[in-house]
Amino acid sequence: ADYRGERFAGHGRELRGDHDVLSLTRPDVVRAVHEAYLEAGADVIETNSFTATAIAQADYGLEPHVREMNREAARLARSAAEDWSRRTPDRPRFVAGSLGPTNRTLSLSPDVNDPGFRAVTFAQMRDAYAEQARGLLEGGVDLLLVETIFDTLNGKAAILAIEEVFAELGRRVPLMLSMTVVDQSGRSLSGQTVDAFWTSVRHARPIAVGLNCSLGGRQIRPFLEELARVADTRVSCHPNAGLPNAFGGYDETPDETAALLEAFAREGLVNLVGGCCGTTPAHIAAVRAALDRAERDGVRPRAV
Repeated sequence: ADYRGERFAGHGRELRGDHDVLSLTRPDVVRAVHEAYLEAGADVIETNSFTATAIAQADYGLEPHVREMNREAARLARSAAEDWSRRTPDRPRFVAGSLGPTNRTLSLSPDVNDPGFRAVTFAQMRDAYAEQARGLLEGGVDLLLVETIFDTLNGKAAILAIEEVFAELGRRVPLMLSMTVVDQSGRSLSGQTVDAFWTSVRHARPIAVGLNCSLGGRQIRPFLEELARVADTRVSCHPNAGLPNAFGGYDETPDETAALLEAFAREGLVNLVGGCCGTTPAHIAAVRAALDRAERDGVRPRAV
């Protein structure tokens, strides 16, 4: 019922689990999540829009509402960030418009009997990302973050869409890109190494490139080292709180996560750090404290 709200009470599809629709039906819940992470010390919060594309929302029959979904997600985050910026004028807070990878892949066939088949076209992916970017920009994001890129071709469709929207609107915001490696091979789902990924997206001139999701800080370290070696821009990392347990939960404590990210900072590997799956406000608070301690010790962000 919370997912449906009054607006979608009679909708013909199951909406449970569609977290992005909560920006329209339970904005109070979304705002409370933003508040919790800002209070924990986050400088940048992400919009509640990870799956807010026409491609992903087709599962719920909510394609006509995608642009509004992104716009309202951005407005909710913007409002929370501005409130905290007023409270802490020495530490302004920022909003990243989150563009997730969708539930389709351009590089791989979902049909093992037909390797040439694709469930979506590049043009469809580009159009879906363009609609999402328009909504996020209308809502007032400070930057756009194409994240959890498991298929670089999906990511390139997002980059093209964003560039076309920038040209259409006559204005730009910074762009961040973040890849996800799927296992200890250090490759994305579509088979690219970190080095190959950076070569494929470097032309977009992102303000930062990074790794997120899939692995915890302990497992992601060698791939982060490689990215920091090859990238000629800022490097970000927001890993999971370790690997999921047998029940799909995360057991890594806030102090463990903070120690791993503090080590990345002290070794000059990163410019931005944060959390992905399993990282609660308590994790972010611990990371904030660890990085503040490192800064007092003279640690500076990775040199670009």
